[in-house]
Amino acid sequence: MWKDFFYYSKSERRAVYALCIGIALLLIAIWMMPDVSKTLIAETPDVDSVALKSFEQEVLSKSYSKRGKKHFVAEEVPVSLTAFDPNMADSIELSRLGLPGYVVRNILKYRQKGGRFKTTESFSRIYGLEPDLFERLKPYIRIAEPKVAEAKKVDTIAVRKVVEKKVFKYPEGTLVDVNGADTTELKKIPGIGSGIAKAIVSYRSRLGGFYALEQLAEIEYMTPALMKWFKLEEPVVRPLKVNEAGLETLRSHPYLNFYQAKVIVEHRRKKGKLKSLSQLSLYEEFTEKDLERLSAYLTFD
Repeated sequence: MWKDFFYYSKSERRAVYALCIGIALLLIAIWMMPDVSKTLIAETPDVDSVALKSFEQEVLSKSYSKRGKKHFVAEEVPVSLTAFDPNMADSIELSRLGLPGYVVRNILKYRQKGGRFKTTESFSRIYGLEPDLFERLKPYIRIAEPKVAEAKKVDTIAVRKVVEKKVFKYPEGTLVDVNGADTTELKKIPGIGSGIAKAIVSYRSRLGGFYALEQLAEIEYMTPALMKWFKLEEPVVRPLKVNEAGLETLRSHPYLNFYQAKVIVEHRRKKGKLKSLSQLSLYEEFTEKDLERLSAYLTFD
């Protein structure tokens, strides 16, 4: 009985088949058709997309935190790997290599302080440079030989020698008074320049004057060959008032250290004024040699 309801003639079956095929083709056509609305949105930038791009640029220019320290990121620039000299490249060139802003700043600060990358590996030690980024840049690093710097150094030495030749020097056999000569006169001694001359005057001032030529040997860089140019016409000693001088004044004398100066101050505070060196000999801070050297300078008025 049910076959009477679901029975189709041959022509009806063909019509059903044709309808199914048509529906299938329509579905396939709709599925393959491009999304026109999406295409229009992609081709026409709206206000939101422009704002988003602006926001991204702003974020890139903001500071961020790394390992608890604040760094700054430069604005986004196109990365272009080309040969560069880390001793010569400017900030723009370094940024185009893909280096973060804080690394570029560290490189410039290092060079500003006189630093120089002598080898390719030395560039890897710059603070903040990640190992993988260094390996990527390594084939492009070109460090030029410091020919210009060496040339300048040679020129400076040559100029210095010319100047030294023009400076008048005393002839062999001349003797200079160790207590009366100033730096200008001291520099006329062959082998003595500004450094040693200032050291002699400074040490003489701290001592209060020389009482023996042998005291010159206590100055750094003073050699027997230089000491032969000096004479001591008259010992000129500025006395150090041991009962009046403060702790800082006492310890500034070359023959007194901090502990010895403190002993003197404490003795005055507890027992009154010092009357002679023999009282200092009772303290273990003073040796016989110390007292012998100080005898020419201390007064007990």
